[in-house]
Amino acid sequence: MITLDNLNPNLLKAEYAVRGPIVIRAQQLEEQGRKIIYCNIGNPQALKQKPLSYIRQVLSLLEYPELLNKPDVLKHYPKDLVERAKMILQKHPHGTGAYSQSAGIPFIRKAVAEFIARRDGIPADRDHVILTDGASKGVQAAILALLKTRNDGFMIPIPQYPLYSATIALYGGTQIGYFLDESANWQLNEAALEESISKAESKGVHPVAIAVINPSNPTGSVLSFENIQMVIRFAQRHHLSIMADEVYQENVYAPGCKFYSFAKAMHDMNDTETTLFSFHSVSKGFLGECGHRGGYVEFRNIPNDVLSEMVKQQSISLCANVSGQINTYLMVAPPQPGDESYETYINEKNAVLSSLKKKSEILFERINQIEGMSMDVPQGAMYAFVRFELPPEPGVNVNAMSSEERRLYEQSRDEAYCMKLLEETGICVVPGSGFGQEAGTFHFRTTFLPPQDEIEELVEKLKAFHEKYTRSMLVPLT
Repeated sequence: MITLDNLNPNLLKAEYAVRGPIVIRAQQLEEQGRKIIYCNIGNPQALKQKPLSYIRQVLSLLEYPELLNKPDVLKHYPKDLVERAKMILQKHPHGTGAYSQSAGIPFIRKAVAEFIARRDGIPADRDHVILTDGASKGVQAAILALLKTRNDGFMIPIPQYPLYSATIALYGGTQIGYFLDESANWQLNEAALEESISKAESKGVHPVAIAVINPSNPTGSVLSFENIQMVIRFAQRHHLSIMADEVYQENVYAPGCKFYSFAKAMHDMNDTETTLFSFHSVSKGFLGECGHRGGYVEFRNIPNDVLSEMVKQQSISLCANVSGQINTYLMVAPPQPGDESYETYINEKNAVLSSLKKKSEILFERINQIEGMSMDVPQGAMYAFVRFELPPEPGVNVNAMSSEERRLYEQSRDEAYCMKLLEETGICVVPGSGFGQEAGTFHFRTTFLPPQDEIEELVEKLKAFHEKYTRSMLVPLT
């Protein structure tokens, strides 16, 4: 029988806190009849966000094309969506059950390029777009392509989305963490970037790429245009490729904040040398179509022979799933003014985004009223990285520990806190150690996806729990 000793050691090193032990325990409690408020993962439709009518109406016609021959059924569909479904079947007559071209259905790749050109006011090339099973597969493909030896290093933000650390570990590369600046609303800090890359190189690590998540998961921050330009100049100096995770580009809420793409910034800087991989997905934004696993990666400053290798890598999996590809098309080419479906589409879109904004404000206002707990207002995405204070444990001197001993000790403390929070309140969040955090700080990541009444319930329960938990740790004076 196979044992852990028989497994790839890289698999054993890979960790993915978003679906770790706390979530497993949450599912066990739910099976026992407990009410669980799942705030551990950005999975909107699992948390009662309704799918857009436009998406599901088109998909229903494509998944069961016989409906297009039933006038009594079609009268319930907006006319423009019926025509849209017919057009898709004309361009891809094999339907959703057949493989497509390896890089993706050509007219959808063209639509993605047109979307980027409209969004940024810059040229975009269909042949530099590959459709993927969600953004995660694009990220994994880029890491795999760039990784030549175990000493090749990938700079990733701390805190980060554990897709990055887990994939780097799984493929046998080296993680180079760089700390985001919590005091500056989690912007990137040039000095921190230089320090992290210098430290890695002194250990014999060869940095090959820097990953940036904007808007950020888990912090909810949105990068300024100047901050993005700084990162590009840093990559130029150190000959790094850039991996721009931009899946939350529609999720920007704070006044004065705006999403800027790395492609736009590089174009404005006339950078024709730095390779850029940029990722987008149907899972986030206002669509929330996580289960359909649709997305794309766009390449810039990449020679044709390298691009061919990226297409070859994609062809090993034959192609991205076709329903996900169609979702990606519907994301980048939505209904337009004058279409019968437009009013419903725009109302549903605005309802989702305004609800997320409202819930982010509730979370920010009420969590900052809890003594020993704080967070920045989420400028975008769908998460908050909440900081909380814990009293020191009697007899424990963290200053006498090695950095690794301290990391593991503090990890055990925030994991214990989040597990106890789950057990006592039913609130399921992810410990900050699962994303990375500075020594001496404790955080947890929560989404603000549940309905507003559950967000309000969450904050009340969190306040009572935190006060009780920290009181129980205080040693009474004798």
